[in-house]
Formats: sequence, structure tokens, C-alpha cells
Amino acid sequence: MKKNILLLEKYIRNPKKGLPQNFFLFLSRVTPLINVDLLIKNKKNETLLTWRDKGEKHPGGWHIPGGIIRFKEKAHVRIRKVAKLELGTQVTFVSKPISINEIHLNQKNRSHFISLLYLCFLKKKLNKKLKFNGGTPKSGQWSWFKKTPKNLIKIHKFYKKFIEKKY
Repeated sequence: MKKNILLLEKYIRNPKKGLPQNFFLFLSRVTPLINVDLLIKNKKNETLLTWRDKGEKHPGGWHIPGGIIRFKEKAHVRIRKVAKLELGTQVTFVSKPISINEIHLNQKNRSHFISLLYLCFLKKKLNKKLKFNGGTPKSGQWSWFKKTPKNLIKIHKFYKKFIEKKY
């Protein structure tokens, strides 16, 4: 076992920057993943959701932007990176999560999460080219919602009370 671990450590050059896909999927089969989810609200108390296309194990749908915290990365750093990577913008946020949830999925990979939900507000405008304007949504498009859409991804259904809550 020690030899195998040494080989893996040579293979994983800098875990702070992420892990090789095969190794990441293996870890997701043996340990929970911790992620941040960004509940972004505007002055009208609408919630910003983005479209996720159909995946290997899930249908497409609207979802709360989020991302998995990397090794030795602080949650606030991942929040900022998610805002930049998924939305091309910056957010401010409440420093403590407004909800902590444990998610168990019936699948081989990425099946156990500890999700930290943070209340966020836009600091800069969104990319208008990615705004959903009707029709069939495309991956990465965004839209504001007063109510929870029917096609919210299944694993985010428990966020309904936060999507519709007034802040």
C-alpha cells in the first residue's frame, strides 16, 4: 500500500489546483466532497440560477451555482472562483453559511456531499450574452427566478425554501 501511495503522490503534482479526473472520481467513491453553493439574490428578491445540461446521471435543469472546495482552499476563495468561473462576475456574501446540507446520491461517483449554502449578492454585472431569453436553455445561461422553476435539478429541490425566501 505504501508504494502505491508514493506513486499517487508523484502523480498528483499540486492538489491545490485540482486533481486528475480518475483520482478525483476514486476519492468521490470513498469520501464525502465538500462544496459551496451560491444563493445569489437581487434587490427584487429573485434568485439567480444557471442552466446545467443533461449529465451522465442527471437530466438537465436549473441549478444554484456551486463548486467543490479544493485541498487547503478556504470556502470564501471557492465562492469567489465559482462566481468568476460560472458567471464571469464577482459577488459579496455573508461570511457564514445560511444552510449546511448532507446529500447522498444513488450513484457510483460523486455520491456524498456536504454542501455549504452562502447568501450572495452581485458585486458586478452579469454577462448579458449568457442571459436566458426563452426557448431551450443552453449550458451556462442564467436567469432570475422569484419562484422555484419546475425543472430545478433534483438534488437542489431541498433549496426551494431558500430560493423563495425573502432576504
